Amino acid sequence: MKTLLLVEDDKMLSRGIKFNLQEEGFNVISAYCLKEAQEELNKASIDLIILDVNLPDGNGFDFCEKIRNYYDNPIIFLTACDMESDVVTGFKLGADDYITKPFSLSILRERILAIFRRYRVNEKKEQVVVNKDLSFDFEKMIINNKDKVLTLTPTENKLLKIMFESKGQVMTRRVLLEKLWDNDSNFVDEHALTVNINRLRNKIEEKPSKPKYIKTIYGMGYMWVGEE
Repeated sequence: MKTLLLVEDDKMLSRGIKFNLQEEGFNVISAYCLKEAQEELNKASIDLIILDVNLPDGNGFDFCEKIRNYYDNPIIFLTACDMESDVVTGFKLGADDYITKPFSLSILRERILAIFRRYRVNEKKEQVVVNKDLSFDFEKMIINNKDKVLTLTPTENKLLKIMFESKGQVMTRRVLLEKLWDNDSNFVDEHALTVNINRLRNKIEEKPSKPKYIKTIYGMGYMWVGEE
């Protein structure tokens, strides 16, 4: 089942969209502001975002630009901003589609399905084997750890990829935060980095308290030391 994140501050409209899409077999998570949307992205595996532009705590265009630094899945703008310049801006910032209000729920549904068809055709099937017990698939955001298959959140997935691709190098907390989020992002949170490091260790390490893959380099940061 595909999980959609609906970022819409009109609660009545949000409930209507959510009900309709759930009837079509989607799991829909509602967020009514950008802060809630960011929290959901940090903790859940989201397949597609439906994003309004004018929100209580910020601008959907700015949010799209920021999350494109670590989130590659589809984004659809669903907004009353119907100027040609708005549509162009949305696509330039990385949107996969731009739908203006008022809109048809059936057309929204079909556009979502069309996007998933395109992504399925273009989907890369890449699996990186670390050793005989551990492998991970960045496209599907899953880890195979011995006989267990564990799902990664988008933030965990990007963090793991950054660490693995920088193996043998000390990654300072500042560098990791800049790579995970835009350097000027309102959502940079050192505590969130610590939480995600700990979650990754719990998923990949046999003994998280004595990690053999993600080592803490005291006073500096972290280093990936797992062998391929």
